[in-house]
Formats: sequence, C-alpha cells, structure tokens
Amino acid sequence: MTIQVTHTAIRDVKMIEPRIVSDRRGVSFDSFDQEDFDEHVARGYRFVQERHSVSAHNVLCGLHYQIQRPQGKLVRVVNGELVNVAVDLRRWSPTFGRYVSARLSAANCRQLWIPPGFANGFLVLSDVAEVLCKTTEKRLPEYERTLQWDDADIAIEWDLRDVPITSERDSVGTRFSMAEVY
Repeated sequence: MTIQVTHTAIRDVKMIEPRIVSDRRGVSFDSFDQEDFDEHVARGYRFVQERHSVSAHNVLCGLHYQIQRPQGKLVRVVNGELVNVAVDLRRWSPTFGRYVSARLSAANCRQLWIPPGFANGFLVLSDVAEVLCKTTEKRLPEYERTLQWDDADIAIEWDLRDVPITSERDSVGTRFSMAEVY
C-alpha cells in the first residue's frame, strides 16, 4: 500500500497521506493509484474531471455542491496551504449539518476525499495556493448550489484574520436551513 488513510470526525470523509520517497535528488510519491483508492478509500468511484485552480491569500471559495449528479471530490494542494471544509448534506446521515475541516498543503502532501452528498469549500492561508480537485461527476452549472460560508447553523470555524475575498456567487450563498439537500 502506498497510502495511509485516516477517517476524519465524519467517517466517510477521509484524509489520505502518500508514502513519500525522499533522497538527495528530491521527493517523489504516487499522488493517485486507482487500486489503492478502491481498496482503502472508497470502492466504486471513477474520476471523470480534474480542475486546477490558483487562489490568492485569504480567498474563501465555497461552499459548493451539485444537487443533481453529486460529485465526490479528491482535493490536493500542489502549492501553498489552505483549510478545506466539507459539510454533510445527506439528510439520512447521523452527521447531517456537521462539518469537518483539514489543513492541506504542498508540504504535507495530504489529500482529502469528500464523497458525494457534501458541500465543499476552502480558505487560502498562504500567499497563494494551487489546488487540484478530481471529481466523480462533471461540473454541471445548472445543478450547482452554494451554501452561505458563514451560516450560523453550521458555524464553521474558519480562523479568519480579515474579511475574506469571495466571488459574487459565494457572497450570496443559501442559508443551510433553506438549502436543497440530499
């Protein structure tokens, strides 16, 4: 096995750490292996799209989800550092309405698996962060929804030092109590 998998406070959301090989030439690791993913993370998923984004310090992106054809997401930071948040929107789940957060960085090489049924967002902590996000469904704008990132019912502890930079879409997200859920 080339990865170590740890359950987060929401069992279905998993932290993945690769086995890193380091010597005088540098560092290498397998950033993705389908067999390892199937066996140790989540069986039966196939990734169909990978999105690369670059964001500046204090950018808060999200909380996004797709109400139809929900996406599983595998999130990895290739430059910089951020805190990534996943909110459980599965009405039947014992953790419905709860969130989990994780620090992801190029230095720690960790990835976060967020299964379908969750909203996802992040806050950039470094000067800049580059993020790769593999998804199990294509991005379909007509089904995209946005939760209010500062919703009091969810009460995410973002550890903000200043007013975050958000897109227009993210600044007018839906309150959790009014959101479409699974």
